[in-house]
Amino acid sequence: MAKIIAINAGSSSLKFQLFEMPSEEVITKGLIERIGLNDAVFNITVNGEKIKETTDIPDHNVAVELLLNKLTDLGIIQSLSEIEGVGHRVVHGGEAFSDSVLITPEVLQKIEELSELAPLHNPANVTGIKSFQKVLPNITAIAVFDTAFHQTMPEDSFLYSVPYEYYKDYGIRKYGFHGTSHKYVSERAAEMLGRPLDQLRLISCHLGNGASITAIQGGHSIDTSMGFTPLAGVTMGTRSGDIDPALIPYIMEKTKLSADEVLDVLNKKSGMLALSGFSSDLRDIELQASEGNERAELALKVFASRIHAFVGAYAARMSGVDAIIFTAGIGENSETIRARVLNGLEFMGVYWDPALNNLRGDERFINYPHSPVKVMVIPTDEEVMIARDVVRLSK
Repeated sequence: MAKIIAINAGSSSLKFQLFEMPSEEVITKGLIERIGLNDAVFNITVNGEKIKETTDIPDHNVAVELLLNKLTDLGIIQSLSEIEGVGHRVVHGGEAFSDSVLITPEVLQKIEELSELAPLHNPANVTGIKSFQKVLPNITAIAVFDTAFHQTMPEDSFLYSVPYEYYKDYGIRKYGFHGTSHKYVSERAAEMLGRPLDQLRLISCHLGNGASITAIQGGHSIDTSMGFTPLAGVTMGTRSGDIDPALIPYIMEKTKLSADEVLDVLNKKSGMLALSGFSSDLRDIELQASEGNERAELALKVFASRIHAFVGAYAARMSGVDAIIFTAGIGENSETIRARVLNGLEFMGVYWDPALNNLRGDERFINYPHSPVKVMVIPTDEEVMIARDVVRLSK
């Protein structure tokens, strides 16, 4: 048995889970928020009890030291030497990484270089890696990339119809994201279906504040809705999803905003926030829609219709589908969105049971038994995938 810690470092946060492997028992988990501010918040769960502490955490180095000290101070572990490996979520691996890898100086340098493709995420991931290296320099450290699962996409899926040298010279192509989540739920779906993954055609709907849809054939991603950045694809909480690219210079001309400012609008002030006019939180929007708010209802319609369209497109791409999977915060908890996405798919063999769909966060089938296409709700677990890769690559 080995203790493995999975780390997801953001620009001002650090999410963690400590596992006993290979049993995959979660020993503890938590989140450090508002790193860099005087009123940072440290959250940790010990024996089912949530402990919250507000303190000064000026940077990630201090956050990591605090986390590791708490593990021993609270008696979760007796010594840091019990931790045998750490897995770090890294958002962008470009074309350089098609699998998780052992972190070496060369790998770390490449991740830093790829910050050009993910300027909001990779630098934070690098900071988390370096912070752990300072405190635990001798344990196995693995980088797990959001983009790696999608490196199996064929050229006709990932290439844009722009000059080919843009791809060769600048790496301009579709990369896709949420790969660790899509991989986890596809493997779990195969287990639930009792069929080999390499024989299945799956459509995975990772629906949260960020959302992506992936076509998974034979266990491999063959297409996904997000693109060069996580801005592409379906409408999301604050992101626009796909738009006509000619809108960007048009908006610039009309509003006198710079290109960077327009991108900020498309990333942070669009999506369901813009459509509803008051919130990016689906729970708020569903409540207002139920009370007759027309803009809230519009936001729900647009969100669901975009997902619905991708499901149909990916079923056509794979010449059929064996199962549709809903996961992540909205996918796992919103019966309303699942219903709106599934309505009208009977023509392709999707027959779902409204009574079974009336659930939040539970793993189950929500289709009628006779439905040729199965419909599944599978809570995602990216952290356990990270821990599994640490074990796999430590051998």
